[in-house]
Amino acid sequence: MTALPLPKPRAAEAAIDPRKHFSAATIATFDALVKQYPEARAALIPMLHVAQAEKGWLAKGTLAAVGAYLKLPPIRVYEVASFYPMFHLEPVGRHVAWVCRNISCDLRGAPQIVETFRRACGIGPGETTPDGKLTLKLAECLGACTAAPMMEVDGEYHENLDPKKVESILRELR
Repeated sequence: MTALPLPKPRAAEAAIDPRKHFSAATIATFDALVKQYPEARAALIPMLHVAQAEKGWLAKGTLAAVGAYLKLPPIRVYEVASFYPMFHLEPVGRHVAWVCRNISCDLRGAPQIVETFRRACGIGPGETTPDGKLTLKLAECLGACTAAPMMEVDGEYHENLDPKKVESILRELR
């Protein structure tokens, strides 16, 4: 069986210059990452993290610029970015809170944690506050089952939560 040919990139996608799209520091980081792998494309996931850190989220143009840097079609970059929930394909708030929804957290109060976000911030899962400060997302598992319920905010774990603890954390974020 022969493989179907990949579509050729559109002229606009092919014309993206990653060195104009990203800062010099990000390009230097990309250069260093690529040197760590036997094939440049193996650096895709770490490069997506770096691109997201600079841009805040991964717009189509950003994905195309990463693809151009690695000489990959934009669809290949999108396939990876859309598979992993830690990559944001839409704008997110300055702070991103992930509430674990696995069975351990769910049985120990995760629904009440989500309800606290609704009550205190007016947002539910997948939503961002109108002022753009906070986005709430749900994670399948954050690996802290013994300290359930838990959430991660900006890379920091908050464990053994109850609504009062969540309200306190939310006040600190404002």
